[in-house]
Amino acid sequence: MARPQVSIILPTYNESQNILEMLRSIRESIPHSVSAQAIVVDDNSPDGTGRIVEEHKRGMKQVAGYTIDVIHRRAKAGLGAAILQGIGHARGETIVVMDSDMSHPPHIIPKLLDALRHRCDIAVASRYIRGGRIDGWPARRKIISWGASTIARRVLGITARDPMSGFFAFRRNLVEGVSLDGIGFKVLMEMLVKIRGARITEVPYTFRDRRLGSSKMGGRAIADYCRSVGRLYLHGGAEPRDSVRFLSKAARFYTVGASGFLVNYAISLLFTQMPQFWYLHANLLGIAASITSNFLLNKTWTFQDRDFGARRTLIQYAKFVGFGSAGAAVQLGIVYSMVEGGWSYPVSLAAGVLTAALSNFLLNKKWTFGEKLWGG
Repeated sequence: MARPQVSIILPTYNESQNILEMLRSIRESIPHSVSAQAIVVDDNSPDGTGRIVEEHKRGMKQVAGYTIDVIHRRAKAGLGAAILQGIGHARGETIVVMDSDMSHPPHIIPKLLDALRHRCDIAVASRYIRGGRIDGWPARRKIISWGASTIARRVLGITARDPMSGFFAFRRNLVEGVSLDGIGFKVLMEMLVKIRGARITEVPYTFRDRRLGSSKMGGRAIADYCRSVGRLYLHGGAEPRDSVRFLSKAARFYTVGASGFLVNYAISLLFTQMPQFWYLHANLLGIAASITSNFLLNKTWTFQDRDFGARRTLIQYAKFVGFGSAGAAVQLGIVYSMVEGGWSYPVSLAAGVLTAALSNFLLNKKWTFGEKLWGG
């Protein structure tokens, strides 16, 4: 019976002082019943990490069930991209991702594999569950790490306690058909957002700060984290988040409103040039044209309502005009009451316009086009 195969992905950049010890430790930790493929993905390390692994590979005594592959990348293109390239190269049905600086202890790999075999689809080596901890970090870095994990859980709706872990294992078929972009440096966080319904188990371990080499944590890593959270929040899983749908429709609604100003201006100016039209009559025509164009654009574009039945459309149009008029009345009322109360006119006008604009959007969203106030 063939042994199950595990592919272990080790992204490297200037890890010449750690990589050989890491590879030896992985070989010693892998159960004899498992065939292991270690994949070193090197980003053209100036210290020759990739070359050192190649030399080690050539001089290594053949070990049954254990192989080493090296992927040489031309430049430092990011940790996430390196992991994704390693996944593409992997032969195993199970994949383990871990750092190559000995901060992720290889003796935890069998525990991750056991969790996958019996109770989950993704096994996460966790610093933030009972039994897990961090050694060798100053308080400031511990606070930053804990804060980043907390933000990821709250903002992205992730249940795992350590979504920022760089040490995890998963079934290869889990990512088939899933578009992972690898932006930033935490592929696990992206997987937890995009792969809905996956069973997750966390295995406690002690993270120990590197003894040799220099940390890759810096300003760029923090910026990558912020970009990742932003993009994943907008992604929101299979469907866009309610807040994204709400803001998207609000943006469309007010874009249409801006276009209505141009229609109003152009129509008014056009009819003013005709001697038979008084300028106020021309202005009324411009207003009517802008209201009509706003209604049609909001119906078809903002709220994507394609039902143009005569009765339905006329009722919607009447509501749209009515809510627009109500918004104008609200604006006038706020401006009057604030100015009379001692506020300056510019501040009063801004408050009135903003209130009227928001109420106009919400009333039309709910009552004209029949949508929920929040979301889409």
